[in-house]
Amino acid sequence: MSASMGGAGALRGARRGGEFVLQVALTLLGLLAVTFFIGRVVPIDPVLAVVGDQAPRDVYEAVRAELGLDQPLWMQFWLYVQKMAVGDFGTSLVTNRPVLDDIARVFPATLELATIATIIGVVLGVPMGIAGAVYQDRWPDQLVRVIGLVGYSVPIFWLGIMGLLVFYGILGWVAGPGRLGVFFEDIVTPITGVILIDAAIAGEWEVFWNAVSHVVLPAAVLGYFSIAYIARMTRSFMLDQLSQEYVITARAKGLSEARIIWVHALKNISVQLITVIALSYARLLEGAVLTETVFAWPGLGRYLTTALLAADMNAVLGGTLVVGAVFVGLNLLSDALYKLMDPRAR
Repeated sequence: MSASMGGAGALRGARRGGEFVLQVALTLLGLLAVTFFIGRVVPIDPVLAVVGDQAPRDVYEAVRAELGLDQPLWMQFWLYVQKMAVGDFGTSLVTNRPVLDDIARVFPATLELATIATIIGVVLGVPMGIAGAVYQDRWPDQLVRVIGLVGYSVPIFWLGIMGLLVFYGILGWVAGPGRLGVFFEDIVTPITGVILIDAAIAGEWEVFWNAVSHVVLPAAVLGYFSIAYIARMTRSFMLDQLSQEYVITARAKGLSEARIIWVHALKNISVQLITVIALSYARLLEGAVLTETVFAWPGLGRYLTTALLAADMNAVLGGTLVVGAVFVGLNLLSDALYKLMDPRAR
């Protein structure tokens, strides 16, 4: 009896695993299709980007055939999927290097910036959202609402420019644009690609603190928008929990307000917060284009901007695919954590 039950459980587990793998494969295939057709719809001719608009017709046709653009659309897509499956994103017209190598070089900078910004958003946004719910319609709640409203309304490039003007240009509290000062470049051998980690591993503390001085302002600008989103969602979740019967019962039993809020209510919204934080992190990873442009931050957003302006479609599509894969991965991770923390969702 137990053996048959164990076999049935293993079968269910294998089936769920197969469904999960199929779901991921179909999602990535859909992502490939979207990026492919975006590349074919945008009014940019990749052949002209290679040969120029003064090239003879025979040269144009030869390059078009070499890029496979003379094939039927379904064949082009099939060739595109085959290349993506083996990690062949093509060669960048701007850098003349494989796109995958370029992305591996610039993505750690975006990862570093978005991670620090997300930490700022979580550390400040969650307590602010809780305070807004606990002191509903009083001054702490009004302050949280104003911060959220400004975070959603003010253009991020304007906030970045004002931050540079005030904290770098006038006060001199932080370093200027870029990831490192000129005198500190190429001192640390890249290991992880994250300069703060690599500098700490190498024991180059001058490089480390110079990197901190450069990252603090763009991370704070991005983190502010993360704070606005996380605080708003935390406040909404907490207001819902504070109106539940178990909170009223806990108060009637004499539990302290701090314990009710920070232990019981926060625990019940933790699963929802994981999803919110994951989505916020993904948005920062793909939405740092303007911030990276303003601060001359050598990350994926700036790389994609440069590639788009140069009609470098290999780089644009490769970067878009990576961003989409990050979104898919973080959503799958949040779903897995959701099921891990909440047995009812299993």
